[in-house]
Amino acid sequence: MKQYLDFLQYILDNGSKKSDRTGTGTISAFGYQMRFDLSKGFPLLTTKKVYLRAIIHELLWFIKGDTNIKYLVDNNVKIWNEWPYKKYTESPEFKGETMEEFVEKVRVDDEFAKKWGELGPVYGHEWRHFDGQDCFKDQLAWVINEIKTNPDSRRLIVNSWQAAYIEKMALPPCHTMYQFYVRDGKLSCQLYQRSGDAFLGIPFNIASYSLLTMMVAQVCGLEVGEFIHTIGDCHIYLNHIDQINLQLSRTPRSLPKMKINPDVKCIDDFKFEDFELVDYNPYPTIKGAVAV
Repeated sequence: MKQYLDFLQYILDNGSKKSDRTGTGTISAFGYQMRFDLSKGFPLLTTKKVYLRAIIHELLWFIKGDTNIKYLVDNNVKIWNEWPYKKYTESPEFKGETMEEFVEKVRVDDEFAKKWGELGPVYGHEWRHFDGQDCFKDQLAWVINEIKTNPDSRRLIVNSWQAAYIEKMALPPCHTMYQFYVRDGKLSCQLYQRSGDAFLGIPFNIASYSLLTMMVAQVCGLEVGEFIHTIGDCHIYLNHIDQINLQLSRTPRSLPKMKINPDVKCIDDFKFEDFELVDYNPYPTIKGAVAV
């Protein structure tokens, strides 16, 4: 994953300090691209341990078309909790509950979860239920069918940026659009990400879309090609500088391999147990606060 360390160094060398929505402050650069040959290993960071369980469950959650954190909470995945909790703290119903108490209410109280765990029409909704004027489009099902029946198409695109719904979303999509490409029996995917948190978000995004590419390739009967990651606003939060420098001091290790249950032939049939990561030997975890 030298590509990722080069990305971090590029931001430090070429970025400028910039204010941001969260008030944390960033070092920001604009426009960067990384390429990962998925046949050479699964691109999961080795310069820090990455929580793969959360990546897999989040991706399955997207694929389900789900937009409520209840599924994630039930599977002990915390990466989306901050946004609904913040909204809850600003409501008249807030009684001083901690984040942990809020999450427990979501876990045990279905009515509470339905009301306060909802994130609006975020990724899962857009992937599987993109609204038009008088109909909706299951973009993921459509693109998989196109890959199977019209693999040379230049329209193999799934779009998460529904401009009319941005105000209804807990967080407007950072990874806004992805496009598949078929050549010589191999499936590649390019993601355009409008905004990338270099320390916390980007490692998740690389692994998530690489895994999605592998899953779609399998259900379409193709080999894997490349995952190409194009990022608009690339930024390091100012409270992550020490963590970034620690990673830059570490030498990347060999990439692990991802094994996927070969019996799964439909994108909707994947379960958490269908994935096995082997030969993962990362450096220890590095913690950092999420900017909300």
